[in-house]
Amino acid sequence: MRRVEHVMGFPVSVRIDDKGFPEAALDGLFAWLHEVDARFSPFRPDSEVSRLDRGEVSEPSPALREVLDLCEEYRVATGGAFDVRLPGRGLDPCAVVKGWSVQKGAELLAAAGARRFCLNAGGDVVAAGGPWRVGVRHPEHADQLCTVLDLTDRAVATSARYERGDHIIDGRTGRPATGLLSLTVVAPTLTEADTVATAAFALGAEGVEWAAARENCEVFAVDTGSRVLRSAGFPVASERTAAASAG
Repeated sequence: MRRVEHVMGFPVSVRIDDKGFPEAALDGLFAWLHEVDARFSPFRPDSEVSRLDRGEVSEPSPALREVLDLCEEYRVATGGAFDVRLPGRGLDPCAVVKGWSVQKGAELLAAAGARRFCLNAGGDVVAAGGPWRVGVRHPEHADQLCTVLDLTDRAVATSARYERGDHIIDGRTGRPATGLLSLTVVAPTLTEADTVATAAFALGAEGVEWAAARENCEVFAVDTGSRVLRSAGFPVASERTAAASAG
């Protein structure tokens, strides 16, 4: 079973290999993601995030509070390099919302009985069952991969400059983070993989060691000198991997 929809500004695709999986559960997954987009997008003036930022909401909902608590956790952990409240800009928790919401979507699929599936949100992947083979795009050559990995019951996310330019800001300086070309994190959940990848990228070159030191995180990075930096446990694929999924 496969489906693709455009949500939150990027394609979200899902492949489920379990026979007889209910179509209604897929409807629920995408309904959840569209709800998150409507509620938490800083680009929608009527969203809860925008209304909170304007002072029209006195107390965030429990879900938004969970997101904002994660944002604060990573702001503190990076010494302010990761910050969703940059001076001169509105509140923008997208760096946490994407991975958090897609991870919760994966949990909805699992609760509905999915055991072997791959959920790909704009190149960030949750893989259940497995192994799944996931390719990581080369940061300088769009038609090439810089590595391929095996994922089983884990998630992977990449932060880079190649899609949106210098869009990740180092909150300590207020300037774009330019110390790396790309940084990929494998973690138990996409909430952690995506946020750690963004936070580490904001830290610059020092972010590679910072991310690798976090419990259960593995890292693959390419710096501005095109050097590859990889933690020892990063799950590089073997030739024997049978299943495949593009990441």
